[in-house]
Amino acid sequence: MTKPLQDFATQAPLGRDVQVICEDAAGMIALSKPAGVLSHPNQTGQEARSLINAPYSLKEECFEYRGKTGERERVWLLNRLDSATSGIVLLARTEALAIHVRRHFKERRLRKVYAALVFGEPLNRREVWQDRLSIRKQHGHIRTDSRAGHMPSESHMQLVETARWISHPISLIQLEPKTGRSHQLRVQCTRHQLPIIGDATYGDFKLNRSFAKDTGLKRLYLHSFRTSFTYEWEGEKHAFSAQVELPDAYTAALTTRG
Repeated sequence: MTKPLQDFATQAPLGRDVQVICEDAAGMIALSKPAGVLSHPNQTGQEARSLINAPYSLKEECFEYRGKTGERERVWLLNRLDSATSGIVLLARTEALAIHVRRHFKERRLRKVYAALVFGEPLNRREVWQDRLSIRKQHGHIRTDSRAGHMPSESHMQLVETARWISHPISLIQLEPKTGRSHQLRVQCTRHQLPIIGDATYGDFKLNRSFAKDTGLKRLYLHSFRTSFTYEWEGEKHAFSAQVELPDAYTAALTTRG
């Protein structure tokens, strides 16, 4: 069972508007990351923009900070979200637990569910998207493509709600990736004619500009809102589940008429 925890929230130097969702008895922690906050600093000087305002080891994938009592503390990062994506990020209190849970990530034994606000309306309320993607590095950035790819990629899509902006439909959809390719959801949404609103890399740039100008709302509308999995640790079974509500920007976007 997961439970609310105040200790980590008061001891760790959390980033701007970062919130602790829950922690379990084994030391698994779930944080809610706002859009615009880095999952970790990529270089010295970015700590203030990060999930935790502290030095980060890229090699060991952990933050190191001083607690309120001055003791040296370390916490291991288990997953990342792009800076523009909001939602759930997981941490582990110990390196051993981090190694154990990362195997669950690698073997796809976690359930992660995202909410996306997209331009357009799906043909069906539920769809299984199976595409082949290619991933490359370009000028130090990862770029994913759905053309001539060789990596099988699967996501399950469910329509939640459709609204209308001026004469254009916009839809709130739920996405559950079954594979874990970089930028998978963003690329698959565009591939299936449902570009995510505010996606400045893979989206519809013209519609993005018009939407931001008409509504005053500007962000990438992709949010990781639910993560759950079961794992065994030190002879005990743990059912870990974390959920965070959609940001207010989603309600504002769905109720706007332009």
